Amino acid sequence: MRHLTRRTALALPWGLLAACAGRDPVTAATAAGPLLEVAPAAAGRGFSQGGLALGRVPPGSRVSLDGRAVRVGPDGRFAIGFAREAEGDARLAVAAPDGRSEIRSLSVLKRDWQVQRINGLPQAMVSPDARQLARIGRERAKLAEIRKLDSELPHFAEGFVWPAQGRISGVFGSQRILNGEPRAPHLGLDIAAPTGTPVTPMGAGRVVLAEDLYFTGQTVLVDHGHGVVSLYAHLSRMDVRTGEMLARGQALGAIGATGRATGPHLHLGLHWLTTALDPQAVLPAA
Repeated sequence: MRHLTRRTALALPWGLLAACAGRDPVTAATAAGPLLEVAPAAAGRGFSQGGLALGRVPPGSRVSLDGRAVRVGPDGRFAIGFAREAEGDARLAVAAPDGRSEIRSLSVLKRDWQVQRINGLPQAMVSPDARQLARIGRERAKLAEIRKLDSELPHFAEGFVWPAQGRISGVFGSQRILNGEPRAPHLGLDIAAPTGTPVTPMGAGRVVLAEDLYFTGQTVLVDHGHGVVSLYAHLSRMDVRTGEMLARGQALGAIGATGRATGPHLHLGLHWLTTALDPQAVLPAA
């Protein structure tokens, strides 16, 4: 069978989609038809730590994940994500306009994380001074506000593509030790390539930030809708501006080594609202 794009797959009858993906969707079948359809965005994987899942309910339904309201589009589509530290079952609830309701438990698979040691970073980047810490605080506050964004854009359901070609030099979730000092987990995917290598967005969306930041250097964030936002860091240049709408494959910038970096690479991040996700899990197999 011909390979399915995400746009095509979500348009298929759910039973056929499940057969093509080789897994059963979590559904609540009734005489009126399925109330809830949800499956991991990455074909062949279960719901897992750092994973994105896509679903559909009757238009006008209300959906929540562990009590947190989830945006539902006019067509009934929605997105949810699971944190790196998520454990046990997640509770997904839906209330339809016709009075039907359903609660489902989604078992979140635990993953093993790598330990990654990085040496040779400038000490100021590992241990910033007071002035640098103030700048970092302002930038973190700005990013925190952006990650509350829950727009109605529909592009999260159209599928994603690799934003650049190169060697995978860092993976999501790995525990990083910088110059011998343990740090927070790495919440992105690193793609190493020469400076100037073109970078395009993972998918269509709106640029919500294009700035030079302390840790991530020249950085672009793209909103794909429903809380799904991608990040492109350490760029040598930015070819877009805040507010600009981008098509998938459009020029966004170029790989570089700005900010805290030991060499040219793209740090690719993905969030569902404030939850960091594994970008590699939603990209086509290399």
